[in-house]
Amino acid sequence: MTHDAASPPYLQVDDLRVRFSTADGEVRAVDGVSFGLHRGRTLGIVGESGSGKSVTSLAVMGLHDPARTKISGAIKLGGRELVGLSDGEMRKLRGRDVAMIFQDPLSALHPFYTVGRQLVEAYRTHHSDASKAQAKQRALDMLDRVGIPQPDRRFGQYPHEFSGGMRQRVMIAMSLMNDPALLIADEPTTALDVTVQAQILDLLADLQREFHSAIILITHDLGVVSQVADEVLVMYGGRAVEHGTVAQVMRGPQHPYTWGLLASIPSLHGDPEVDLKPIKGNPPSLINVPAGCAFHPRCAYAMKPEPCAGQVPQLLAVQADGHRVACHLPEQQRIDTYTDEIAHVGVAQ
Repeated sequence: MTHDAASPPYLQVDDLRVRFSTADGEVRAVDGVSFGLHRGRTLGIVGESGSGKSVTSLAVMGLHDPARTKISGAIKLGGRELVGLSDGEMRKLRGRDVAMIFQDPLSALHPFYTVGRQLVEAYRTHHSDASKAQAKQRALDMLDRVGIPQPDRRFGQYPHEFSGGMRQRVMIAMSLMNDPALLIADEPTTALDVTVQAQILDLLADLQREFHSAIILITHDLGVVSQVADEVLVMYGGRAVEHGTVAQVMRGPQHPYTWGLLASIPSLHGDPEVDLKPIKGNPPSLINVPAGCAFHPRCAYAMKPEPCAGQVPQLLAVQADGHRVACHLPEQQRIDTYTDEIAHVGVAQ
């Protein structure tokens, strides 16, 4: 999808920091993340569990508990600053300007209300002058638009009467009831069969073309990102470690953590005699993040003790336009290492 590069991004996140107070200490869930996203574009945010992906999206939605969460930095949506808005002001934006497809639709949908009632409520929240008949027709249209057969009959059914894939379609319909300009999809295909997963991804792409929405796709699966995203933000330990277009990150990744994610993906094009390479170790505790580069305890290429174990690397531009990486290794060494040791695994391009 084309966009006007000269215009400001619809969503602009600058130096976002999200911290939680716990009995064990302060959790630095997101630590200085910045990115922009234009309408009509899709940003894939990838990383292991605990990397800060979902926390970032919930900050954009204003869904963190203010009593135990410290949020600093800037989140601008259509030029409006979201950090510091009251809950009432955020409620006016949710569903209309920004909406979210949650990871588990069975938990996100209310079990005691019919799907139709929930869709109607989502619409009338932002269209108080709409009649119940108008809201019902909008709901039926959206159920049909997302590929749910017999929407008239399905309208009166409860979430437990839908399959996993159909529940996810209902969630997509609900998120699009008010034509939001920004849609956040948090692991929308994780629990679905591969064939249903492909249908959901195709549906999101079709709806994006129709509504010209900006989409943030949160996932741990770089294979999914390669199919649908325009840009990729790789997160680790609450920080952004690599950011670029899909072509830049998938074909010429510059961070050892991105190499690890790519090398662990099965591929039809790879050498069947070459074993997949899982990333050794576990993601760090966000209460006690390692000094320097948070990835250095798991990195086979780390230069210790300095600078990898002592200095936090900044997200800096590499030669490719718009491609940025936070790594202390010299750029040519990163290029040579990937070419010689990792690229032959054959991840999908």
